[in-house]
Amino acid sequence: MSVGHYENFPVASLLLPRELREPVGVIYRFARTADDFADEGSDVAEARLEKLMGFRLELERISSGKAPETPLFADLARIIREHALPMQLFRDLLDAFSQDVVKNRYADFAEVLDYSRRSANPVGRLLLHLLRKNSAENCDLSDRICSALQLINFWQDVRIDYETKNRIYLPQDEMRRFGVTEEHLRLHLCDPAFGELMRFQVDRARRMMLDGKPLADRLEGRFRLEIAITVQGGLRILEKLERAQYDMFRRRPVHQWFDWPLLFFKALRTGSGPVSPA
Repeated sequence: MSVGHYENFPVASLLLPRELREPVGVIYRFARTADDFADEGSDVAEARLEKLMGFRLELERISSGKAPETPLFADLARIIREHALPMQLFRDLLDAFSQDVVKNRYADFAEVLDYSRRSANPVGRLLLHLLRKNSAENCDLSDRICSALQLINFWQDVRIDYETKNRIYLPQDEMRRFGVTEEHLRLHLCDPAFGELMRFQVDRARRMMLDGKPLADRLEGRFRLEIAITVQGGLRILEKLERAQYDMFRRRPVHQWFDWPLLFFKALRTGSGPVSPA
């Protein structure tokens, strides 16, 4: 299964317990397909929203005890039933994807964070439900990690989002505060003002990631290692952004093959105790 779209999110990897790989794969297929409705291809907005509405109707069939009409949702209904997954988390994902169709500017960070609450946080919460580790404390830490990962994805893709989707996730009020306009994005202008704006965004994303990092110590075995590697992967992208002097226009930061041994080593050192692969 391709994970190119979510390169900062290890999905259904060999680190996950075998019994979780299939339900994680189903959740990924749901999220990836719905996200593609919002982003990929040449459909007009109305057609994209209609496809997403079809997914909403399938979720409502599951909620009402009716048989889904598609194989994907038959699989989804089964894992929701087997693992007691909250339906609202799937609805939140669809809300975020639908928002991408109709909204392409964000007034302030509160709006960006609200989007992340629905676009990224449900994924972490669903994984915690699969593990039966969905305490309020764990969910709060997971939200911090997932929102940080969403922000990191935004900042590495500033150019792609603007040029291919006419989207700017940088908060408009913070752009004004630092003296940055859309001309910076159009002209790929990395002047001191843009650098200071991105430094601010990177520092905030790093704080959020580090705030959520203790989640790894609250889990066990392979999933603990999975979370630790995910955290280190996000932090690594931020390091690459800094080294590129925030010029993601010309040097989009991505993980290379040589990054993974370092991420694995750092993940093994996470927390106070050993990480067991069992």
